[in-house]
Amino acid sequence: MMFATRPAAANVARSAFRLRPSTAAIGNVDAASTKQKRHINTKATKHSSSDEFDALVKKAFPGAISNTDLVKRVVSVLEAKGFSNGNTLLATSLCADELARVLEDDFVSVYGNNFNLGGLSGFPFAGNTGFGAMAAHIPDDGFCLLVHGPHVGVCKNGQIGKVERQGIALVDNCCGSAIAASNYLKRITHGGAQITTKLQQFSDFQQGAVQELILPFGKRLSDAEDRMKELPYALYDSQEILVKDIVETGSGGIKKGLALLGGIQINTSPDTDDYFHPLRFDYYDESGVKVECLLSSIQ
Repeated sequence: MMFATRPAAANVARSAFRLRPSTAAIGNVDAASTKQKRHINTKATKHSSSDEFDALVKKAFPGAISNTDLVKRVVSVLEAKGFSNGNTLLATSLCADELARVLEDDFVSVYGNNFNLGGLSGFPFAGNTGFGAMAAHIPDDGFCLLVHGPHVGVCKNGQIGKVERQGIALVDNCCGSAIAASNYLKRITHGGAQITTKLQQFSDFQQGAVQELILPFGKRLSDAEDRMKELPYALYDSQEILVKDIVETGSGGIKKGLALLGGIQINTSPDTDDYFHPLRFDYYDESGVKVECLLSSIQ
């Protein structure tokens, strides 16, 4: 890498791939102790949902399961294939929103550090270069668990596209990037969009890309009975195209195996469990060939 002759810069570059720089600086702290602390922090403000709220979420998103159940099932399935804390690199392509860190932290508490491939709305903006760098960090003769997908909020009264946040009175949009892109698209399909010849601003290029990548789904969203409910699924389908291309292009970097978990994150208020609607759970061998669909094992 170009930073090889500059140790300080190399340290910065390496830490950029880790969502939690403090972990990189822990040094010789016992790994099990670190994992335990993370687990405690992750669960500090999240509790099991009431039966009523659980039913509300699952009615809106059939197939959704709590993060707690998801992680238990995924870890159990992958353990049987040889995945462990010592030989597995976690990689995620999730939204930049802090709410997306909850699921990430749940898996970090099991597998350790995370390599972040995602950006706004969960699109894999790290691309082929990021995936290649990530693959190089997989332990020798080890595995990778890649988790990806957009997210959507559900507030306590069941409204989709909104969520309560810790310490904020306003019930906020979730996902804000996705909703902004949806509104942009709606102005195009329903009129009112301003035509401009301006180039996409580099200072906001991710949001510009999200808006472009959602364009093919204009009619689908316009025809949807509930636009906010359909929006994350449209985003997921768009992201799937990119993830498929990135994984196929970088398949030569896969070591012993890759598990690919994709779906919709469902964020809720600070005092209830989050959910995930798994839409794919596939296993790729060391040659980068998809050899098994594991989705039924976690549903």
